[in-house]
Amino acid sequence: MAMFVHLTSAANAPRIRRSGIRAAGGGRGGARGVYCFPVLASYTLTHQWLRELARFGTRGGLAAVHIRLDDDQPVLVGHYADRARGVEAAVTAAEAVRRVATLADPRGWEVFVPRAIRPREVHRTRAAPQVTGWRYRPDAHGTRPCTCFGCRVRGEYGSRRLRERMPHPLDGPAPPVPVLLARVAAAGDPGDPAVLREALHWFGMRRRGPLLQLRRLAAHPDPGVREDLVWAVARWSTPGVAELLDGLAGDPHPEVREAVEAVMDDD
Repeated sequence: MAMFVHLTSAANAPRIRRSGIRAAGGGRGGARGVYCFPVLASYTLTHQWLRELARFGTRGGLAAVHIRLDDDQPVLVGHYADRARGVEAAVTAAEAVRRVATLADPRGWEVFVPRAIRPREVHRTRAAPQVTGWRYRPDAHGTRPCTCFGCRVRGEYGSRRLRERMPHPLDGPAPPVPVLLARVAAAGDPGDPAVLREALHWFGMRRRGPLLQLRRLAAHPDPGVREDLVWAVARWSTPGVAELLDGLAGDPHPEVREAVEAVMDDD
């Protein structure tokens, strides 16, 4: 039997002991399953993902769930960067343990079980102190962090101060709302597309926004402005966003309609 550890919120531990670990998306081609890591002789390497997973929020801290799988259970094994390229190796559970254990540096490696974990396969659960492991990527310590919109995590502790100290030339921090609204107003009616699209770029980094003042842009003659409006308001929790997107779903320009479909699919 091959032994692995799966890290999850401590609040999930009672359900896992009762019902096992549910399969979630995120595997190759959107496959559903469970990510885990072989139990090695080194506690630090076995629990290397603790600090990285803690960045995304937990309920009651993190728990380590030890699971036993049959040696011949099919799994995918590889470095986390292999996931995006779709080049993880399809091997048995026993072979995955052997490969990871013989690596000179197994940091960043992971094993994907393409199914749910049954209750009888859960060996034990225990609290996992979040004091070990790497963040962002192995060897990231001492490297200047990236503050672009794609790399940063919304709501992460200290993220606002980090962006203020090391602003990204394209991704902020964004100008205050009154400044952006002044730029939109100064752009005229219907408005200079370049100015409006730059303002919408900054508005898209907010969680809420002045929907009433921007709603008129849904009728702007430039389809690029209308498309950027879709991306800007898609993540807002401001009342009225759904109605605005519903209206833009019938836009005469295909790229605007495709943008609405994309943000709707993400929901």
